[in-house]
Amino acid sequence: MSCYGYLRVGPHRYRERFGLSYEDLSPGMRIRHRPAIDVTQRDNQLDSVDLINNAHLHYDSQYAARTEWGTPLTVSTMTVQRFMGMISRSWYRRRRILRIDNLALTAPVRGDDTLRSESEVIGVTDLGDRDVGQVQLRINGINRSGAIVARIDCHIELYRAGRHPEDQHGLPVCTDERFCLYHKDVDGVRTEQTGLWYEDLALDETYEHWPPRSLMAYESRQAALRSLEINPRWQDADYRERTGIADEIWEPFVLGAVTALTTRTFGRVVANLGWTDIELPAPVAPDETIRAESTVVGLRASRSRPDQGIATVDTQAYSGDRLVCSYRRNLLLYRRGQGPYAAAGY
Repeated sequence: MSCYGYLRVGPHRYRERFGLSYEDLSPGMRIRHRPAIDVTQRDNQLDSVDLINNAHLHYDSQYAARTEWGTPLTVSTMTVQRFMGMISRSWYRRRRILRIDNLALTAPVRGDDTLRSESEVIGVTDLGDRDVGQVQLRINGINRSGAIVARIDCHIELYRAGRHPEDQHGLPVCTDERFCLYHKDVDGVRTEQTGLWYEDLALDETYEHWPPRSLMAYESRQAALRSLEINPRWQDADYRERTGIADEIWEPFVLGAVTALTTRTFGRVVANLGWTDIELPAPVAPDETIRAESTVVGLRASRSRPDQGIATVDTQAYSGDRLVCSYRRNLLLYRRGQGPYAAAGY
């Protein structure tokens, strides 16, 4: 089973990778997907309004209070999207969803719950295709109390080993145990990992964060508006045309997007202790794609927290070959086996 989360790019340099290949699977294999995600009534309202959903059970609390449910229920398609999105780390290497045989909503979901996904391989079918095989999955959507609230039976095409487009780089998988994507629980179910422990890091190692991310104009404008940024260059196209100012991504949003890219490696963070030397040497235009990498430049035990350590990392982000952001950051990380993970089902 190709259960390792990094490719070896070169000496002391690794690239994040995700997903199982067709050959890794066997019927009965079960996976607990992490992280989980909260849903709120705010999410529910936004989804309803954006789609002009006229089922007022989702957003009219006065009406919902008089139904058998007592409160608004989440939009079913939004709930399904969350459950399907949460499985993407293990099923990253799918080519497409072929069909959904059954989509059952087995219990109500309200806008104040935590949702998580589990999937089971029901069957595998060799299609005689050199690139992909067919996989039958059952996805269970589970709420905070452990009840199954959705069941999704679907078929996907999954790339064979070495046939995914990202495999064409020819980079070898790094099989260090610290890079294992799963741990196997006592019941035999594999649980996805959420980043590296403090002890997994080594000085001068560089992690290429994958996949890259395109930054969209609407995301930048929304972030600026929600932060009370009043400068019209970020949301007034007429102003930019009159002044000749180029349409660019808001700089604090660039910093946020770059930092978010690092969290798949540094997911076991207790806290960010701060940034220094933040540089933004070139603007990012809408629809540009950024990629980021981080190098570990310092490691020390926490004097006041014996279950944690402090890592200092230098991060750079590029659009093509152009440096667009760099900084140094101190991270407080859990030591191996410490933290709330077991209690929280991680």
